[in-house]
Amino acid sequence: MPETVEPHPDLAPLAFLLGRWEGAGVGGYPTIESFQFGQEISFSHNGKPYLYYVSRTWLLDAEGVPGRPLAMETGFWRPQPEGKVEVLLAHPTGVVEIYLGEVTGTKIEMATDAVVRTSSAKEVRAGRRLYGLVGGGDLAYAYDLAAVGQPLQSHLSAQLKRVSTASSGA
Repeated sequence: MPETVEPHPDLAPLAFLLGRWEGAGVGGYPTIESFQFGQEISFSHNGKPYLYYVSRTWLLDAEGVPGRPLAMETGFWRPQPEGKVEVLLAHPTGVVEIYLGEVTGTKIEMATDAVVRTSSAKEVRAGRRLYGLVGGGDLAYAYDLAAVGQPLQSHLSAQLKRVSTASSGA
C-alpha cells in the first residue's frame, strides 16, 4: 500500500475537489432524447502539481434504476498562477479537449481552447463547463456543448455528493 502523500502546495485552489463524488443529473441536446444519468467522479493527486480525474456515467430509468453505461472521460487538472486552471480531458469516443479557466473560491469556469478528434469521432467544436460547491457542500456542474452542427448550448448538469475524501495515490 503506497504511503499517503501530501497534496502539492499548488493544488490549494483545487483542493475542494479532492475525493470521490456520486450523484445524478440530466442531459439533453437537439440531436438526442433527454435523459437522466448517474455519475461517479474522482479527483486524486500523487503529490505532483496536478489532479487526475476520472468520470463515468450510466443511464437512469424513470425510477432511478441504473442502466447501460454512458460516457467516460479522464484527464488532468493543472492549477496555474493567478487563479487560472488548465484542464486536459480525453474521451474513449476519440475526442480530446483542452480547457482554460478560472478558479474563484469554490467555483470553476472554463471553456475549450482546443478540441481534437480522431477520424471516426463525432464532430465536437467547443465546450464550456461550470463547477462549484453548492448548499451542503455538494459538487454541481453544468456542461455546454457545440457539436454535430449545433451551436454551443446546454448539454448536461448534475449534483454530486462527496462519498470519500481519499485523495492520494500512486
